[in-house]
Amino acid sequence: MAEKQTILGRIAQLTRANINALIDRAEDPEKLLDQMVRDFTNSIAEAEDAVALTIGNLRLAEADHAEDVAAAADWGRKAAAASAKADELRAGGNVADADKFDNLAKIALSKQIAFEGEARSAEPMIASQTDVVGKLKTGLVQMKDKLEQLRSKRDQLVARSKSADAQSQVQEAISSINVLDPTSEVSRFEEKVRREEARVAGQAEVAASSLDAQFEDLEAESGAAEIDARLAALKAGGPAV
Repeated sequence: MAEKQTILGRIAQLTRANINALIDRAEDPEKLLDQMVRDFTNSIAEAEDAVALTIGNLRLAEADHAEDVAAAADWGRKAAAASAKADELRAGGNVADADKFDNLAKIALSKQIAFEGEARSAEPMIASQTDVVGKLKTGLVQMKDKLEQLRSKRDQLVARSKSADAQSQVQEAISSINVLDPTSEVSRFEEKVRREEARVAGQAEVAASSLDAQFEDLEAESGAAEIDARLAALKAGGPAV
């Protein structure tokens, strides 16, 4: 009985386990679930062996009870037959033989009573064993349901963990891109090009200003030459050109 109580206690403890609470408290939920799956699988195997043994013992007890009931019924029939024979002999005046059959009937009745007693004494134990077997079977079903929940939870957790790792890697990549933003380098290069363009434009503007001044000087020189030419013509007595 102690062994059966131990089995029932183990099943009750495992089926009452709050998986979500255990996972929430665990530092490494995946490893915890892997260990729980192994523990549940081993416990289920042990419980199945124990339940099989308990069922086997129950079936033996039921068989013995059935044999006792059958034996009691058989001895009852023998007692009835012996009693009937005694009555028949006594009615025929054969008292001595009648008494012998009555004694046989009494022996058969004592046997019947003994087997009935054994059958009755076994019935509470059989009823208890039947109840225990029913609870053990129910417990096994619950344990297997818990095991499936654990496996499903573990698979979900592993998938979520891998997804989280992938997202973390993406975020780290994005962060590194932000830290070493290539657009900032492009912006600096663009600014350098703009400054170079401005410098060239300035040089061009300076060059243009110098050229304009040269043309102005040339025009001024041309004007003075024309004046000098006309003055020389006047002095020569000719018309001014």
